[in-house]
Amino acid sequence: MSRLVLRLAWILLGWIELILLTLVLYTLSYLPARPTPRRWYIRLFRLWSGTFVHALGVDLRLHQKNQHPLPKQFILIANHPSAFEDIGIPALFDVHSVAKVEVRDWWITGRISAAAGTLFVRRESKESRKNVAEEITNALRNGLNIAIYPEGGINGKRLQDDFRYGIFDISKRTGVPILPVYLHYESQDDFHWGDQPLAQKIVEFMLTKNNRVNYYLYDAIQPEQFEDKESYCRFVHEKYLAWQKKYLD
Repeated sequence: MSRLVLRLAWILLGWIELILLTLVLYTLSYLPARPTPRRWYIRLFRLWSGTFVHALGVDLRLHQKNQHPLPKQFILIANHPSAFEDIGIPALFDVHSVAKVEVRDWWITGRISAAAGTLFVRRESKESRKNVAEEITNALRNGLNIAIYPEGGINGKRLQDDFRYGIFDISKRTGVPILPVYLHYESQDDFHWGDQPLAQKIVEFMLTKNNRVNYYLYDAIQPEQFEDKESYCRFVHEKYLAWQKKYLD
């Protein structure tokens, strides 16, 4: 069999698995709500995310550049070049993600994400940002891990000029370290999500000529090293600029 046929068969199998898991998780999402998500549902959500990666035919690879073990609790941050990380990050890490509020309205997937404990923010609303900061703080105090993108939105190939301070302030107040992950899509134009509909973007993911996606994990950064959130934020942003130069330039 040719490589193309094998790849198509592999993707077809992934879609069969994804459809079955989606039916299960969507049905279970109607269970009565609880203050915190059920751990077994979160595990199923991570399996569902990995199956979604499989169905898209994406070659997702985790590169462990860290020299020390992961801390028991962390705030995972990453650059935000695509929407793929909405499934790529939870497929690899036990985290509760922060996402734009529009994700909650996505057909089927939005309800599943909400049931798995995703925190939603309306980016243009100061009140919403304040509320989600409180939710993040409470989640951390309950021992959960959080994933967030300090650029504040999908930015494409290059980093924005700075990160937002909020998550660094939370890290300092709670003592939970920042775990940096640098995301690199080898076919960046194919994975960048502009104003395309979700269905169109899924097709573009599947038809990319280079399906390799690299997530580079680095050592956690401890908040007590910094006097304030501003210096903390600048230090981490400079790290990302260095990784950008290494992997893109």
